[in-house]
Amino acid sequence: MAEKRDYYEVLGLQKGASADDIKAAYRKAALKWHPDRWVSGTDAEKKTAENNFKEASEAYSVLSDPDKKAKYDQFGFAGVDGAGQQDWSQGFGNLEDILNNLFGGAFGGFGGGFGGFNFGGGSARSNASRTMRGRDIRTRVRLTLEEIANGCEKEVTIERNRPCPDCSGKGTRNSSDIKTCPTCKGNGQVQHVANSLFGRTISYSTCPQCNGTGKIVNNPCRKCSGTGLVRVRETVKVKIPAGVENGMQITVPGEGHSAPQNGINGDLLIVVEEQPHATLKRDGNNLFTTKVISVADAILGCEVEIPVLGGTERKKLDPGTQSGTVLSFRGKGMPSVNGYGRGDLYVKILVWIPRRLSRSEREAIENMKQSMSPDLNREDRNLFEKESKYF
Repeated sequence: MAEKRDYYEVLGLQKGASADDIKAAYRKAALKWHPDRWVSGTDAEKKTAENNFKEASEAYSVLSDPDKKAKYDQFGFAGVDGAGQQDWSQGFGNLEDILNNLFGGAFGGFGGGFGGFNFGGGSARSNASRTMRGRDIRTRVRLTLEEIANGCEKEVTIERNRPCPDCSGKGTRNSSDIKTCPTCKGNGQVQHVANSLFGRTISYSTCPQCNGTGKIVNNPCRKCSGTGLVRVRETVKVKIPAGVENGMQITVPGEGHSAPQNGINGDLLIVVEEQPHATLKRDGNNLFTTKVISVADAILGCEVEIPVLGGTERKKLDPGTQSGTVLSFRGKGMPSVNGYGRGDLYVKILVWIPRRLSRSEREAIENMKQSMSPDLNREDRNLFEKESKYF
């Protein structure tokens, strides 16, 4: 079994920390490690979060109590043996309730539908049932480079929960059939009290009868079976800002699943999937491409068409253009997603050397061979030295 860490070390504190410092440190740990925040993680990540949250909660339950803290400071774990352990059989508690207990309700509004947790021994909960929030929906949208460059509007078809049209989301057609849950008295949660040698621990869990809504339906709607929700397939128009990158996530508030009891809608999360372009490669806000020319065009100079977003541009190449020459076009890249500036387009010139020649072509090259022997002037020498560094 792993050796227990010092409670101050667990919360990142020095011995003698004040009560406010202990609260702030535990708040930070709870926000980071509470299992509710790791529901989409891997099994290993969930286990790590669970263990770290339990460790931080145990440390706080001791250090936040002046009597326990004094015993721990004097005798270590021997002075508080078992005092910091919690009963986790009813779940880990709700993050909102933990923060409310710490800071007097200043952190309300997290929403959810999970049980709460109180470390102080007295009830600090309100009697109002919690407003529930619908689940988020994550989907992908495929975009071309041109769509990303200009920004666009896309239609996304999703399946989501929406209020039942027959009962208007109430779960029953008659409002008189909605009653306060007799088990939790409308709180949506039930209280569990555990007494020990070192005091009383109060924890809360989701009410099993009403599933946290605080209400029960006596005559449920036939269409939604009393849930107040039905599954529908709908199309949502989403505005895509210019400059987004592959893997970016766009949040559309309120377009996710609806919540029971006409609660708050979840969000629609759009993940950008950038489609490869036929000729242009993107790196950040810059674009890159290549242009292949013949040996004759490289020697004599020529005019070439360069692919750019939305078309082409013509560029004149000087006689003697070397293979590997890079041309830059300022402002021809991608726009910045924050609206500031635009990237550049870089074009690398590649000279094509034919593998086979006709007899007349070979004779012409042979005749030119003597006069075309390398004459490394200063500019050519600099280029040669630069390229030779890669070998």
